[in-house]
Amino acid sequence: MTREQRASPAGAVESLEIGAEVDVDVERILPGGMGLAHARGQTLLVALAAPGDRVRVQVRGMRGGVAFASIEEILTPSSVRVVPPCPYFGRCGGCDFQQLTYEAQLAAKVEIIRDSLRRVARVEPPADIPITPSPDAWRYRARSMWQYDRRVGSLGYYERGSRTVCDVVECPVIVPELQAVLTTLRERVSREALPEGASDIQAVAGDADVALAPSVLTGRVAEESARTVGAERYRFNADCFFQINHGLLAPLVDAAIGDMTGDAPAGMRGQRAVDLYCGVGLFTLPLARRFAKVFGVEGNATACDYARRNLADAKLTNAKIEASTVGAWLTRYATDLSPVDFVLLDPPRAGAENETVKGIIALRPTRIAYVSCDPATLARDLRKLLAGGYEIASIAAFDMFPQTHHVETIVHLTRTTVNPEG
Repeated sequence: MTREQRASPAGAVESLEIGAEVDVDVERILPGGMGLAHARGQTLLVALAAPGDRVRVQVRGMRGGVAFASIEEILTPSSVRVVPPCPYFGRCGGCDFQQLTYEAQLAAKVEIIRDSLRRVARVEPPADIPITPSPDAWRYRARSMWQYDRRVGSLGYYERGSRTVCDVVECPVIVPELQAVLTTLRERVSREALPEGASDIQAVAGDADVALAPSVLTGRVAEESARTVGAERYRFNADCFFQINHGLLAPLVDAAIGDMTGDAPAGMRGQRAVDLYCGVGLFTLPLARRFAKVFGVEGNATACDYARRNLADAKLTNAKIEASTVGAWLTRYATDLSPVDFVLLDPPRAGAENETVKGIIALRPTRIAYVSCDPATLARDLRKLLAGGYEIASIAAFDMFPQTHHVETIVHLTRTTVNPEG
């Protein structure tokens, strides 16, 4: 009798229960970063696993007939398993791929995209989905959020699956500039408590400066940061979004904007483009150099201010930044704006709202570029866009988040000749 098949007196195989221990083989990595395994006729999702592992796991929870398990013992390690270098791995809730070789991380992320397209979008993915690796697998992250527990004086990140702060001395994925600020903050915390309201501290590094929100340090940090990407320069602060892996920004922008076509004045590639969830203008500025008129839409007022400043610094006057939720703006203006050559959207991890997708379809752009950090919500929205008269032209991935299961994906869509929804 194996651990996986413990028979009841009647000869039936018992189902898994919370607390049960079983030996399983990890088959592959699923969207969300969990390893897939099976035991006693049930599906198990195993945290911090590697494909090919033979492990002894304990069931920690059940949901909808699926068991969630943690590794108790590695019986036979996978050929792609490595020793995680971070002493907080498994306790800190941040990185969940440090147990994999970098090549295995990239392969797993491509399969996560494929799985999401098949299961959620219900389309067969292309034979080849290229993924661009990060120039730095470590010390790449230029933005971080640190949690501070003033009751015990701990400073770091939330522990996995909890709101307890894991006290972190050194984080191997943040850039050296952020590590220096974290060290300074820890020195202050060791002497005195941080001010009230400093339970969540946002930090962002630019080419030369680190900005914090709230501003709990003086002298070592600035009110804002700046970053040069290709030919453009962007200013931003810790209160607005800017991509975290600056080493991949230039190829990401090039891939997202692509080779635009259409009727346009000399030197340009199109008449009208729309940049949704535009942030501080990462894509808006290069779009304004390619299109006669660009509309950027962003719900964060601080980011809008920076986008306008960044356009002004670049002396680009053919782009307008709209401070609005994307769905509401499209509902108001989609009909008036049509036709549009190109729509780019870069929504948060939750994906685009339903009214946003409807608004994009109403615009009837010739081409769409969807930039996503979550393959599952990307696939959900793609299914709607495909039903609205578009087809996938290309898919490419960028490893913006090494040592985690997260991956950036860019999908280009073109309008079909017939729109199923009219």
